[in-house]
Amino acid sequence: MEAGKNLSSSRPIKVLLAKPAIDGHDRGIFVLARALRDAGMDVIYAGLLPTPEQVVDIAISEDVDVIGLSLLNGAHMTAFKKVVDLLHEKGIDDIAVVGGGIIPDDDKPLLEKIGITGNYGPGTPLSVIIDHIRKRGEEARRKKEM
Repeated sequence: MEAGKNLSSSRPIKVLLAKPAIDGHDRGIFVLARALRDAGMDVIYAGLLPTPEQVVDIAISEDVDVIGLSLLNGAHMTAFKKVVDLLHEKGIDDIAVVGGGIIPDDDKPLLEKIGITGNYGPGTPLSVIIDHIRKRGEEARRKKEM
């Protein structure tokens, strides 16, 4: 089986990477985008400073499997939660949400509780993030098939 593909579909896992708040530090997200592409995934970057509403709209219109959120400015509890809330408001439960950036350890369980997994920080091996996104993407695909 090709990297980035799962058993239930021949198309690659599709990931939207976004920084849904005022955070112009985008070098890390570009490194991640390249690593995910190299792992066989289809990657879309939401561009600089998208709102949570724009992130959700792009995710839906592009039919992504995973939204990867990253923030370094401390707004993760507000911006990440808003993305999840908007997905729920629209009745979307087949798009996985993964977080990363500068996230204090005390906030990670709170993010997990609302469905944002991973929450990786600087220094996390790319292979760990790729494996996690692949797993979450496959879970989302199974939900879409139900």
